[in-house]
Amino acid sequence: MNLDMTPMVPALAAPRLMQVEPLLTMQAISKSYGEVQALRHVDVTVYPGEVLGIVGESGSGKSTLLRMMNLEDTPDQGDYRLRLPDRDDGNLFDLTRYQRRMLCARHVGIVYQNPHLGLLMRHSSSGNVAERLLIAGERSFEVLRSKAREALDASEFPLSRMDARPIELSGGMQQRVQLAKAIALEPALLLLDEPTTGLDVSVQALVLDTLKRLQRDRRITMVLVSHDLGVIRTMADRVMVMRHGEVVEQGLADQVFQDPQHPYTQQLVHAKL
Repeated sequence: MNLDMTPMVPALAAPRLMQVEPLLTMQAISKSYGEVQALRHVDVTVYPGEVLGIVGESGSGKSTLLRMMNLEDTPDQGDYRLRLPDRDDGNLFDLTRYQRRMLCARHVGIVYQNPHLGLLMRHSSSGNVAERLLIAGERSFEVLRSKAREALDASEFPLSRMDARPIELSGGMQQRVQLAKAIALEPALLLLDEPTTGLDVSVQALVLDTLKRLQRDRRITMVLVSHDLGVIRTMADRVMVMRHGEVVEQGLADQVFQDPQHPYTQQLVHAKL
């Protein structure tokens, strides 16, 4: 049973609800690596200001899908569109490598499970944030320093350590540097790939609290990938459940967790309980 529901968001000046256009739309995304079918005709819709959680076991295709959203990979077939102000890029998979890089630098932020993928470990934490600003065209040292400081502060990173190198920091602090780098340009879309995996429970809670505050205060649209149902349940408005490269169930988070319809989702939920 497909529980997909178009979210309703409150109008700013009235108690009634109104429909909104999606920020992200992906259609019929398929990808194979040799004989392995990583994604099979996957459709995704994400609305402004919401958190979409994607859950599934290892090998389900969720991280591959996130890489597609970050334009790091190209599917065998499929269409990907972002609804951004004053621009229409068509199918983003048709963009050149340079065009993809510039679009993502300005409009899409990502936090990887492995900080080594997102950070220059031997550069300063502030320098890592400034790198993203440089890619987007900023050249003033004062502006780079100021915006890096603002982004690190917003990610609740201790500013007394903003010149420390990530290699000198704990895993939780490295994730905060990644987060600061991702939000430095106030992206339309923030992608989170297992951001709390490998962290102590107390550190996980702190990272999730920071993400929830950012989402609440800035209304950042997020796509969160995790195998941990507790993390998804804490953060997500809607949930997609993936298995063997396919979406087997999706819907509002409370509905999916309280009344799972697909046998695989039932298995995941009951195992967590």
